[in-house]
Amino acid sequence: MTMATFILIHGAWHGSWCWERVVPLLEAQGHRVLAPDLPGMGNDPTPLNTVTLDYWARFVADLVHQQNEKVILVGHSRGGVVISQAAEYVPNYIDGLIYLAAFLIPNGATLWGTLQQHPRDPNRPSDLVVSSDRSTSTITAAAVRDTFYNTTSDIWLKRAASHVGPEPMVSFVTPLVLTAENFGRVPRAYIECLQDRAIPITLQRSMVSALPCRPVVTLDTDHSSFYSAPELLVAQLVGLAAGF
Repeated sequence: MTMATFILIHGAWHGSWCWERVVPLLEAQGHRVLAPDLPGMGNDPTPLNTVTLDYWARFVADLVHQQNEKVILVGHSRGGVVISQAAEYVPNYIDGLIYLAAFLIPNGATLWGTLQQHPRDPNRPSDLVVSSDRSTSTITAAAVRDTFYNTTSDIWLKRAASHVGPEPMVSFVTPLVLTAENFGRVPRAYIECLQDRAIPITLQRSMVSALPCRPVVTLDTDHSSFYSAPELLVAQLVGLAAGF
């Protein structure tokens, strides 16, 4: 089996903690794994009002550049836009990109604009609580349970609920700056999640249709397979890594 170096990039409102069930499983198979807190997220003390999407992307690109071998970047949810922008900066150092129920959007597009292409049921309460200055948001307790962790066991659901935190809104509205010459030449794969209520399967498939990934694999899980089905997720990550 070929050993890989994985860098796992968490999604919105999350931190490196969300990979705690995945990292030991990958390491047990001999892979190297890095799962950083993005600046301002998790336990990282960077003030959120100083964070930008480009700051995050360059942080990840620097981490990629520091490794002794090419890496596989895995982005969950909002992490998808971060790994795309990072790949634009260091394409020569990346074996492949894996989008895990993630935003896969083209040059010039934004996460928020992409999400609006599949409007949610207007009768559903909002998942977000936006700060008074509209610079950050948090997710409601109901959304943690019903939107993000709807197939996750109670013990892990409670753990997630105790860890989620604020997200800078700038990450949702900043357009990506991508080129075919850089981002476009990095191989990419997608892991779709059938019971995802945060990024519905119709939206996942629409994004992949616009920016094809090879291969696309499927998990019958919620948005947060790192907690709801870590063994199945790791099997897919390892299989995809071997194919790059």
